[in-house]
Amino acid sequence: MRTLYLDCFSGISGDMVIGALIDAGADPFQMEEELKKLNIEEEYTLSWEKVVKNGITSTKFGVILSGESEHSHVHSHSHEHQHEHSHDHGHRHSHEHNDSHSHEHQHSHDHNHSYRHSHEHQHEQSHDHHHHHEHRAYKQIVEMINAANFNESVKNMSLAIFKKIGEAEGHIHGLPLEKVYFHEVGAVDSIIDIIGAAILIDQLGIKSIQSSAITTGSGSIRIDHGIYPVPAPATLEILKGVPIAASDIRSELATPTGAAIAAVLAEIFCPLPAMTVESIGYGAGTKTFKDHPNVLRMIIGETQ
Repeated sequence: MRTLYLDCFSGISGDMVIGALIDAGADPFQMEEELKKLNIEEEYTLSWEKVVKNGITSTKFGVILSGESEHSHVHSHSHEHQHEHSHDHGHRHSHEHNDSHSHEHQHSHDHNHSYRHSHEHQHEQSHDHHHHHEHRAYKQIVEMINAANFNESVKNMSLAIFKKIGEAEGHIHGLPLEKVYFHEVGAVDSIIDIIGAAILIDQLGIKSIQSSAITTGSGSIRIDHGIYPVPAPATLEILKGVPIAASDIRSELATPTGAAIAAVLAEIFCPLPAMTVESIGYGAGTKTFKDHPNVLRMIIGETQ
């Protein structure tokens, strides 16, 4: 059986999942075409690039929202650093925009944004991206997915992941699912992360998904309602019933979107199963740690 194993030793987020899938051999251009079925392509541009995280070559996936400042670079540097900033994407956190200047070795490509580096200068800003873009309610996202004419597998995966997050948000805020309205999951980049991941998993012909325990990080983060401990309330709610791994890294490693992808799609949480490995992908996170590669490792192969 064609199996995908999520090795979440540095947590999981939506953009890390897509980066790892691309790194493992999925076709991002086909995903890009499929995403046009949502009819919101004027709101974003996609990017993917090779970066090196603590010695591991990985793929960084990005969603640049229309109207944001971005710079593209075609030259390379061998180092990376980042600007710490205080804006967080509410309870969502699934796509953390890459402020690290990691202009790694990039492959020449004629397509207009393959392996292109893009970053936004957002130094010490506390505003959220959803202040600048359309907010969407849970029920609106469901309508978008149902109207997009995706195949059944992609549609069902996407709806299940959004429902998981919607139920968590509703529980935290005391609202029934049909009345959940929240900025974070309505953000364009979160929609892309979740549906894009479903498209690529389906494209690769994955029949079973397994996962390690989810490393969530530690410390505290600032979200819409103030400073909260890691894992954030929505992430913790989503991970009920899922094994969590301890970590002394004082940072948010698992985001609500990443947690929901694992919680919904993984059939079992276990050590790496016996398998014949076919491909390995590394999806880069935004942050860089001194002694720890901030990547999601994805292993695809045949299990009995």
